[in-house]
Amino acid sequence: MKIAMGNDHTAIELKNIIREFVESKGHEVMDLGTNETGSCDYPVYGEKVGRAVASGEADLGIVICGTGLGISLAANKVKGIRACVCSEPYTAKLSRMHNNSNVLAFGARVIGSEMAKMITEAWLEAEFEGGRHERRVNMIMEIENR
Repeated sequence: MKIAMGNDHTAIELKNIIREFVESKGHEVMDLGTNETGSCDYPVYGEKVGRAVASGEADLGIVICGTGLGISLAANKVKGIRACVCSEPYTAKLSRMHNNSNVLAFGARVIGSEMAKMITEAWLEAEFEGGRHERRVNMIMEIENR
């Protein structure tokens, strides 16, 4: 799978750790984040990842900022994106199984690298269950179209 990754200046170190982890699982990574330590604007990178996923250039995306919130809000503004902020693996897993999330977000100032790996692994390994959940995801997408 091809995974687009984006980050702001607060998350360079964690992005690099997760990039290596994702690649070790056999996935290709598109690095759309910053590697500059000076302050930058997280919406730029959330949008880049969202557009890469929405266009099909990437299969899924991972975005990281200080809390995961701001960058996920930016990604969610891209039509077709369902970004979720996760601080533990259970929510990450269910976000894929029930909500068909296509962008994972977490905060470099909120969780450590080992927790980030567990969250990422749970999210990447989970699959959308469809069924009753598909109807609900379609309802979410209809809101976006209105």
